[in-house]
Amino acid sequence: MIPYEWLEQANSRIAPYIQRTPLTHDAARDLYIKWENRQVTGSFKARGAFNKVLMLEDWEREVGLVAASAGNHGQGIALAGQKVGAAVEVFVSEHAVPAKVKAMRELGAVIHSVPGGYGEAEAAGKAYAEDQQKTWVSPYNDGQIIAGQGTVGFEISLELFDETATWLVPVGGGGLMTGIGASIREQAVRPSLIGVQAEASAFMHSLFYTGTQDSTPDLPSLADGLAGEVEHGSVTIPMVKQLADEIVLVSEDEIAYAMAFAWYVYGERLEGAGAVGLAAVLSGMVKDRPAVVVVSGGNVQPEVHAEIVGRFAEKTW
Repeated sequence: MIPYEWLEQANSRIAPYIQRTPLTHDAARDLYIKWENRQVTGSFKARGAFNKVLMLEDWEREVGLVAASAGNHGQGIALAGQKVGAAVEVFVSEHAVPAKVKAMRELGAVIHSVPGGYGEAEAAGKAYAEDQQKTWVSPYNDGQIIAGQGTVGFEISLELFDETATWLVPVGGGGLMTGIGASIREQAVRPSLIGVQAEASAFMHSLFYTGTQDSTPDLPSLADGLAGEVEHGSVTIPMVKQLADEIVLVSEDEIAYAMAFAWYVYGERLEGAGAVGLAAVLSGMVKDRPAVVVVSGGNVQPEVHAEIVGRFAEKTW
């Protein structure tokens, strides 16, 4: 389990490099929304990336950093590497969102495209780091990454004092879920913590309920940042089982609707992974109020976003 002190230390360590993102209240729907799409790289992933990179020994940074990413973790590592003068290489799926790949390159990362999905990219990245004796930086299977992500919950708790709230958190590899879970674990009345994942690639959901991810479909999803197999033996697997109350699944149509809703009602651009919590609320799957919705990111391919919001252009919101 991640000690609460790690979260406090991470909060101080990364403060000069990240944004303290807004927490707003939609009174009509009794929703508190944490807007991590406004983070420095457009995603919460910058938090864990900075915390991990700043904790590394000088020699670990000097040999170069290697990561695998659907795009957001890679941007965080690339920016952190830029700040400390470390070379960064990122392994991505051949199906990675082009805008995210472009952003990583612009931040100085060398990109390696791998045939297959995220799981193949992660396996290739780990093997490369070991072979080349470079420093591997996991997007979720690492205590300091988790502590950095947990600062999202740390910030929310400083502003929100309603212990009856239900928290909805996107879940892929589980770094954000376990970090936030650690941040609220010691509260006198612990809020309900619900993970949300796309049904098209529900690996952590399968692990949570069946103990295995074998034979889990990995279909294309708007929530690309949550897709792909979880690393076998990841520290997040038992932690998610201990900290989460449940994990729910949302469809691609529900994700698209939530992205359009965020655009027309809140004026916010969300990527699919960032919109799953909102999708769970808007679909009626999660009815508890008040609810805290963690919006994890906003890095979406522009034409994909335009097509989605265009579907709902005639709707009266």
